[in-house]
Amino acid sequence: MHFWSGVSAVAGALQRHVWVDMGAFQWLANHFIVFVAPPGIVAKSTTAGLATGLLRRVPGIKLGPNAVTAAALARSFAESHEEFEIAGTFYPQCALTLVSSELGNLIDPKDRQMIDLLTELWDGLQVDFTKVTKTAGSDTIVNPWINLIACTTPAWLAANFPEYVLGGGFTSRCIFVYADKKEKLIAYPSRSMLPDFLENRDQLVADLETISKTLLGPVILTPEAYSYGEDWYNHLHTSNKFKLSDDRLEHWLAREQAHLHKLAIILSASRRDDLVITPEELALADQMLKDIEIDIPIVFDKIGRAAGSNNSDRFLKYIEARGEVPFQDAVKYIKGYFPQSRDFSGMLQLLLSAGQVRLDTRANGQFLCSGETPKPSATPPKSPPLESLLDSPAPLE
Repeated sequence: MHFWSGVSAVAGALQRHVWVDMGAFQWLANHFIVFVAPPGIVAKSTTAGLATGLLRRVPGIKLGPNAVTAAALARSFAESHEEFEIAGTFYPQCALTLVSSELGNLIDPKDRQMIDLLTELWDGLQVDFTKVTKTAGSDTIVNPWINLIACTTPAWLAANFPEYVLGGGFTSRCIFVYADKKEKLIAYPSRSMLPDFLENRDQLVADLETISKTLLGPVILTPEAYSYGEDWYNHLHTSNKFKLSDDRLEHWLAREQAHLHKLAIILSASRRDDLVITPEELALADQMLKDIEIDIPIVFDKIGRAAGSNNSDRFLKYIEARGEVPFQDAVKYIKGYFPQSRDFSGMLQLLLSAGQVRLDTRANGQFLCSGETPKPSATPPKSPPLESLLDSPAPLE
């Protein structure tokens, strides 16, 4: 997550100043980065804030509102209007970086108009639009550009993201960085800081300011980079990547070339000031995307699912974390999510049929166990049907 936090900071410094020219369109450096992790597992907000805190200290960088409404976004865009010069020509832009420790405070996924607008803004098309509000009159937005980093949880995605956002293209433009465990156990971060932390922080701010003021114009790929990119593109479309059981991933893969080059711009700018992309930058960008791509199905699996399906996952994790649980204890844990006995019975039957859990009969009662294969016994006991367990003595009150 620290890497992607840094990507967002460099992107915020570059703004609309650099691009890869594709003829009919351009690839800009902006990213939509979303950290996804259960509460308390990783320091999502702290990680995002470390790099964006540096960006806040760079003169001229505009950060947008914490809660995005059409009126607030239009007002922030209008206030961010500026021009930058390249070889005697002045280019206008309205560039914003949005930062939020809670994605739900930043956007409403059910607001289709706003989601569609953010989708268009990610593309960075050179367009003007006028936003009219009742209280502030009209704001003309010239060449809008948005860079975004936010944090959320799998539960929030499940509860708030309707499935149509997958097909609509918004999620395919997001870099979802998922984590379900800590990389390191550090009880007191202040004791692990390098002695030159403050000095390094000031140097990073100075680097971001240099990036913001001096890197201007098109980014060129070397001949070797073009060759790498062509081989990469051909492999993408001739491999089995698009032959997936979950067609929701196809939208993300279809935009992977754009993600690759956007990230390569960031890597080039963080290393040199020659506005050149080498095959090494493309290769590193490819590796970083592969690293997060592994977990994208986990993130997408939460979107558009029924509440019962997510509650089933919650129950399975509860059993797996303990290895085995007395049947009545398991019922007490989950009954708040499945208030009806038949719903719990149906969910449990599916898990049993899939081999994800098993029901063991012992002298001291019934136990639900994780799906690991039990040790063989001479005469394994036969478990009673679920109906009889659920009927005695009315576990779901």
